[in-house]
Amino acid sequence: MGVTVSHFDERAREWDSDPEKVERARVTADAIRHTIPLHPDMSALEYGCGTGLLSFALQSDLGQITLADTSKGMLEVLQEKIAASQVTNMHPLRLDLTSDPLPVERYDLTYLLLVLHHIDDTAMILGKFHDLLKPSGYLCVCDLDKEDGSFHQDEFDGHLGFRREELKRLVEAAGFEQVGFSTVFEIQRDGKTYPLFLMTACRRG
Repeated sequence: MGVTVSHFDERAREWDSDPEKVERARVTADAIRHTIPLHPDMSALEYGCGTGLLSFALQSDLGQITLADTSKGMLEVLQEKIAASQVTNMHPLRLDLTSDPLPVERYDLTYLLLVLHHIDDTAMILGKFHDLLKPSGYLCVCDLDKEDGSFHQDEFDGHLGFRREELKRLVEAAGFEQVGFSTVFEIQRDGKTYPLFLMTACRRG
């Protein structure tokens, strides 16, 4: 992983106080909603869920949602939010797909927001997402376009975003089809603009 779990543990309590993170999740949810035919019978997995901002934005559109993360701090905040809101279809799970066994459950939809660039082995994790989906299930990845390394101010050894055509080839090699991209958000930081894409794909039936 490009950033340590403890880094996210330390930031968990303040995560939702950043208006840009809240807006980013809302816009990403809207883009998913307009691209994927969501319905309340769909089971979903959010991987790298953090405090669950994206899943809360999609909660009423989906059935049971598993929210997985490696950060204990993020999951503690998430559990408190679920209890406070009294939603019944969101379920936190401590899970690291780079080292843990695959869950038994299979999903209609898997989605992640600004997570893929933290995972060293892109091909491996795309294969795991494929295996976790039901036939004809959907994968949605929102992440950074290729950037010059200035996005992370702290030390970072993950991916500096992705070139869309290169990622598309990896996604297709993992067993997906109907791969599409759209620009859904722009992060402004220190006078620079960092576009975020939403990639959607369907597991081959």
